[in-house]
Amino acid sequence: MQEFLVPRNSCPLLFPETKLQLLKNPEDSAASTAIVDVIVVGGGNAAMCAALSASESGATVLVLERAPEAARGGNSAFTGGAFRVAYENGDDIERLVPDLSAEDKAKSDFGTYPKSQFFDELMSMSSLRADADLIELLVNSSFETMEWLRSQGVRFIPSYGRQSYLIEGRQKFWGGLTIEVSGGGVGLMEALYRRAARAGVTIAYDHNVQDLVIEHGRIVGVVAKVGGEMKVIRAGAVVLGAGGFHANAAWRASYLGPGWDLAKVRGSRYNTGDCIGLAMRHGARAKGHWSGCHGVFYDANAPEFGDIDLLDQQKNYFTLGIVVNANGERFINEGEDFRNYTYSRMGAELLRQPGGIGWQIFDAKTSGLLPNEYRVKHATRITADTLDGLIQKIEGVNRERLARTIREFNASVDRSCAFNPGIKDGLRTNGLQIDKTNWAVPLEQGPFTAFEVTTGITCTFGGLAINTSAEVLSVEGPPLQGLYAVGEMVGGLYYVKYPGGAGLTSGSVFGRIAGREAAAFVAAQK
Repeated sequence: MQEFLVPRNSCPLLFPETKLQLLKNPEDSAASTAIVDVIVVGGGNAAMCAALSASESGATVLVLERAPEAARGGNSAFTGGAFRVAYENGDDIERLVPDLSAEDKAKSDFGTYPKSQFFDELMSMSSLRADADLIELLVNSSFETMEWLRSQGVRFIPSYGRQSYLIEGRQKFWGGLTIEVSGGGVGLMEALYRRAARAGVTIAYDHNVQDLVIEHGRIVGVVAKVGGEMKVIRAGAVVLGAGGFHANAAWRASYLGPGWDLAKVRGSRYNTGDCIGLAMRHGARAKGHWSGCHGVFYDANAPEFGDIDLLDQQKNYFTLGIVVNANGERFINEGEDFRNYTYSRMGAELLRQPGGIGWQIFDAKTSGLLPNEYRVKHATRITADTLDGLIQKIEGVNRERLARTIREFNASVDRSCAFNPGIKDGLRTNGLQIDKTNWAVPLEQGPFTAFEVTTGITCTFGGLAINTSAEVLSVEGPPLQGLYAVGEMVGGLYYVKYPGGAGLTSGSVFGRIAGREAAAFVAAQK
């Protein structure tokens, strides 16, 4: 029997043992006692919020992270750290960012993002398929959860670089995405892990959970693969926060459809859907858009899997230029809406194009507005002083058709409207097969820049059914006793489209709920 120390919580619930025992044989589980109140499976934002919440509620907590310590943090570590949160005015933002300087306050137009708008956008973007009860809870809890994250040591800052433009001397925020974590996704996870260490939460890395332990109809632990051996780890309740199946090429092809096995993985390579599968084997109900995902324009030469040292591979500010395929033709309305509401389906659009590749093209009037993801040295960038020079440098495109596409685009722009990236400005084209309906700046002023892109997948939309207590629901209807799910494992929140920043917010909201509810469930077993 292998064992290691688990710090004693200041207020343990049912299981005060201080030795965590890992049984080598799952068959031995009946002879063992639970050695921790709550097991959390996964190490991203949602999982760590669940762990901190359970600990805060008096439970002893063990986090089982499949990845090694150097790769911890799940998909959350690969994000920009932006959170979508309902707020009434700038005063609310100042509560979340209390260290704003007087200069920052004076130059910022934070606007407003009320609960009603947040709710309506989530529901409308799902074509009203999303679980309204979960969406309402997510929206209503978003602001207080951000305040709770601040109390856990997370530092928020305004998203000046990615979510605002300087309009008439003030930073105008657009798209309902106003705050992000200092240090991005990496900064978020560092803050949560620091707090977990202070709270006495135990983290066990390289633990690949393979199964659940069930006794008398209740989940009482997990079976994990550790160093080639199967171990049983018992607990009073289990929270699953191990992510979706975006890193599983076989599942992508099976559920998302042909070609998705070719997509590059934007985030963690460890999110393969295993925990979704094991929960369903034990009667958990599948829910959500299993043939849908968050897929973006991604650098054509990015690694196959996300690399924490090579972030900013996504290319999401296509609204400021045009996008063409290998035939040299535009295939989307780049100005349909703010990028926060359209970017997550662009990967699917590109995957349907010849060869699954394309180019985003900008001229000097808009290229200066592009954020850091376009400026990193590893971006696949092509530049030229003239359009003809740029076209001749692009390999793999029908150059003659591309030249005609740009001429037709420039000629069709309604020049009576003024360009304003902070609003839907109505600067559009007319008469094209696919018109650009906002921000249609003609490509006329050099130097010109093109970025070669392919499809990168961020997360999948299909997962497990939960209720408002984050309990996993069975196929028959009632919850599976002692089992909770959070983060990208949850189905029913997103269908078809995804609004930027909603994932981190939902992970924190339901993670906090799951940890609190799991601790209460354990206490109720006394």
